[in-house]
Amino acid sequence: MIAASDNKSERQTVLSVRGVTVGFGSKVVLDKLDLDVYRGEILGFVGASGVGKSVLMRTVLRLLPRRAGTIEILGADYDKATVEERAALDTRLGVLFQQGALFSSLTVKENIQLPMREYLDLPQSLMDDLAYLKIKLVGLQPDAADKYPSELSGGMIKRAALARALALDPDLVFLDEPTSGLDPIGAAEFDELIARLRDTLGLTVYMVTHDLDSLFSVCDRIAVLGQKRVLVEGTLDDMLAFDDAWVQSYFRGKRARTIVRPGDDEQTAK
Repeated sequence: MIAASDNKSERQTVLSVRGVTVGFGSKVVLDKLDLDVYRGEILGFVGASGVGKSVLMRTVLRLLPRRAGTIEILGADYDKATVEERAALDTRLGVLFQQGALFSSLTVKENIQLPMREYLDLPQSLMDDLAYLKIKLVGLQPDAADKYPSELSGGMIKRAALARALALDPDLVFLDEPTSGLDPIGAAEFDELIARLRDTLGLTVYMVTHDLDSLFSVCDRIAVLGQKRVLVEGTLDDMLAFDDAWVQSYFRGKRARTIVRPGDDEQTAK
């Protein structure tokens, strides 16, 4: 994991959420929520089921409307940007949805080429070369290019969807439950893939997850959503020190990893 500076002013903010409120009818899901994501980090975004983790991600991506607040991505405010500026900004973002969201009628190669067709004007031969490059980048074999989603395993679908998310060489990648549905070995391999891509491509990763192993192994910082806002954000040590019943249960519960730190008399942290 990267060594994050203790001084926030020394880190470049690539996603800034301020005072965001989102609701559906009379129900408010997010209320005056603030969050920062810094360049080069993998941020794990966690919270109980149904509290609004995916809602925030979809709001940031303008897939859901917000009632109040501002969102700046890569230094730009969508609300103040021109159509051309928004299109340019969209090319710098990649998204992996929870179930992959691949188009079933398209091959893997065709799915990867969709963003290229939408935003770029490239000859087919070049798009083919780029698609094969992305396929190799995520650890799939070349013959996966001509397969349809129905012919892929769950792990292959995740990798193919990630290849599509990387199609335009984004700066910031959003991952929604990337290891859900994978067996422990497949999940660990996917975590390693994310970390390797972050390091080699210089990505910033915003990861919505329930996977404790992902939080412990690849996330540089963690943000916890609860009570319609971010309760706490920081390192694993910050989570363990935060006085909140849900946070303590999540990070020290029966399924949490055992943590041994210098000076501990015994393995009391789980």
